[in-house]
Amino acid sequence: MLPWKRVIRPLAALLLAAGLTLPAAAGAHAATAPDSGWNDWSCVPSAAHPRPVVLVHGTFGNSVDNWLGLAPYLKHRGYCVFSLDYGRLPGVPFFHGLGPVEKSAEQLDAYVDEVLAATGAAEADLVGHSQGGMMPRHYLKFLGGADEVNALVGIAPSNHGTTLGGLTRLLPYFPGAEDLLSDSTPALADQVAGSGFLTRLNEGGDTVPGVRYTVIATRYDEVVTPYRSQYLTGPNVRNVLLQDLCPLDLSEHLAIGLFDRVAFHEVANALDPARATPTTCASAFS
Repeated sequence: MLPWKRVIRPLAALLLAAGLTLPAAAGAHAATAPDSGWNDWSCVPSAAHPRPVVLVHGTFGNSVDNWLGLAPYLKHRGYCVFSLDYGRLPGVPFFHGLGPVEKSAEQLDAYVDEVLAATGAAEADLVGHSQGGMMPRHYLKFLGGADEVNALVGIAPSNHGTTLGGLTRLLPYFPGAEDLLSDSTPALADQVAGSGFLTRLNEGGDTVPGVRYTVIATRYDEVVTPYRSQYLTGPNVRNVLLQDLCPLDLSEHLAIGLFDRVAFHEVANALDPARATPTTCASAFS
């Protein structure tokens, strides 16, 4: 008998992601307009925050819906904030981050070049949710991104793939399922624990010199499992468990990236460690 409880939770998360994405899609152009202060290509980084922040959405996300909480949060704190769409599949609107992760990393590379050229900054900081916290590591490791990036902050990143609570182990028992996954949604196949892409990405170490890494995870993550697989090892790495900062925080995979201000406060600390303040449950109201 199939373990239905383990099937339903990831499925519910996927449906919730779709539900959160669709209502905001209609307002996409308004959310990225210059007068919103986000994706403002005339923004000049301040002396206090000299590096622009590039937000990298997750699988099934897009440049607007994934960041309706964090982008204004960072902009209010004086950052030049930008976000991109990547990994688009032909005929699939709104839901992005589905193409091959290597190709998505190339798109991120080009986008960061545009941001640096527009702002005049020498480096950028990257903040990504889920796939968006893992995919930039390909850019840093193989595409020269370490010369353009100061810090990578991953919120619930799929750094070592996911077992989806053990469901991915069932794929070999369904003939053709793995090929269908690779052909229809390559990014999902790339994020299965043990995939060829992740093996190449993590071979020889998780990090590259010259970049600061922060991982913010939640023990209630039902999408990237086990949650400890999100952690990185190597120099200049800080792995943070949300519940160590606020034991009352029940955020799961979507909430930690979409609206959790405790997590947002820790993102701000990671971007500006010299001005960091303790993150606690009270940070939800700051």
